[in-house]
Amino acid sequence: MKFMLIMHMNPQVWDALTEEERKEVMRGHGGFIDSVRSSGELVGTTALADPSSSAVVRVRDGMPVVTDGPYLEAKEYLGGYYLVDCENRERALELAAMIPDARVAGLGIEVRPVIFTAGAEPELAAGEPA
Repeated sequence: MKFMLIMHMNPQVWDALTEEERKEVMRGHGGFIDSVRSSGELVGTTALADPSSSAVVRVRDGMPVVTDGPYLEAKEYLGGYYLVDCENRERALELAAMIPDARVAGLGIEVRPVIFTAGAEPELAAGEPA
């Protein structure tokens, strides 16, 4: 089963950490990646830039309208995620507990089952030549 292990960032919590604590969290991600890569459970991971560099696109009267900056004013935002393929929900919860952000008071990892994925390449039907 595939699960997204979603990391929400809260700048107030992050800024309250010492520089060494922040470095420890970042180093911990390297260890986590190594662990789930070697177990074969890592499908992919993505870290996102701060929402201040984002843009929101809406189509109004057939024309795109672009607004810079975050969509909503919120104390938390999506910081990134790991996509894992593991045996079951219990294993996904174990993996989430290994992510260093889960140990930081005020942060947590959301574990959500994936119900559909599509890549850039169309999937081949069984028996179809590659």
